[in-house]
Amino acid sequence: MQDDAFGDDSGKQAGNHPDESQWAIDTLAIRAGQMRTHEQEHSEPIFPTSSFVYGSAAEAARKFAGDEPGNIYSRFTNPTVRTFERRLAALEGGERCVATSSGMAAILSTALALLQAGDEIVASRSLFGSTVSLFDKYLGKFGIKTRYVELSDLPAWEAAITPATRLLFAETPSNPLSEVVDIQALAEIAHRHDAWLAIDNCFLTPALQRPLELGADLVIHSATKYLDGQGRAIGGAVVGADALLEEVFGVVRTCGPCLSPFNAWIFSKGLETLGLRMKAHSAAALELAQWLEAHPAVERVHYSGLESHAQHALARRQQRAFGAVLGLEVKGGREAAWSVIDATRLLSITGNLGDAKTTITHPATTTHGRLSDDQKAIAGISDNLIRIAVGLEDLEDIKTDLARGLDALTA
Repeated sequence: MQDDAFGDDSGKQAGNHPDESQWAIDTLAIRAGQMRTHEQEHSEPIFPTSSFVYGSAAEAARKFAGDEPGNIYSRFTNPTVRTFERRLAALEGGERCVATSSGMAAILSTALALLQAGDEIVASRSLFGSTVSLFDKYLGKFGIKTRYVELSDLPAWEAAITPATRLLFAETPSNPLSEVVDIQALAEIAHRHDAWLAIDNCFLTPALQRPLELGADLVIHSATKYLDGQGRAIGGAVVGADALLEEVFGVVRTCGPCLSPFNAWIFSKGLETLGLRMKAHSAAALELAQWLEAHPAVERVHYSGLESHAQHALARRQQRAFGAVLGLEVKGGREAAWSVIDATRLLSITGNLGDAKTTITHPATTTHGRLSDDQKAIAGISDNLIRIAVGLEDLEDIKTDLARGLDALTA
């Protein structure tokens, strides 16, 4: 068999080890996707090369024509990127993964691959602000219309579908309100109308939720977040059936939103600790949410792990845990929210999340700042809302840091 490090350029996720299909998810996170080179390295190697050489002109011709598997150009064939793709596909239970330069590039590549002018998307109102901008401003000008509905309202999803609808798109849990949709029921609606369902699984990762098992057709990732886990690199990925991913691969190959080998290596190493990290993040976030819910300066906490959450039972059913991201509404408006954020000394004030370091931000003026006032209101992004992505520091230190600003609101 040809050594995979120098071979197959198809990107397909064929098993690399005879026992791989029997491995548990934590084993897949560490072992899946790697084929050692003749150097017999233990850790996955990095191939920082733009191109590859051939033994003859005839070999080059065969590979460029697709008659013989092999690496051609790192925009679309690189062994390090392929290891990450195969590992993530195994974790999500998908046939294939295509890596991209960012999470937004993953969404764009999916849309370019599957949609054309005149097609329609039905999406949840509670999407990341940049996703809304992509759908409305950029896809919209090419004749692709997006209709928005309440994430958990299944009849609203069905009512919004027209004969032109080709894609249903949702984040679950949502950013930053931790809303949840019944993925299995939504998949049934999509398929009844001959549409695809794409789920952004960024907040939970396959360690806590596997949308493909629940009927989704595609899973979208910003690998920048928890797949890395330490805030080191930008990247994205799409996972699903081989036939759909072949179209996405064609976009990446031709248009070039590709993942760098170095970033792919970082993400592959990040996956090795994914299960441990997501369990720890989730346990800390649940305890912090319970503590915040009892604080007199807090009006409401948005976290599906709380029994007070309207969809707590659904979240328990389709998730292994509840993730690290929560939203809290403080008493007062933007001034109160900003005062809590500014009083922190440990937490990092940043719009990113998925880090070992706890992050805090004001969504209305950062991550969702480009939305109109009406769009923010519909999505529930209020001026008194704060988003926290709970990291891996000692939880008492996180509480102490937040209490400084929260206590001042009730002093």
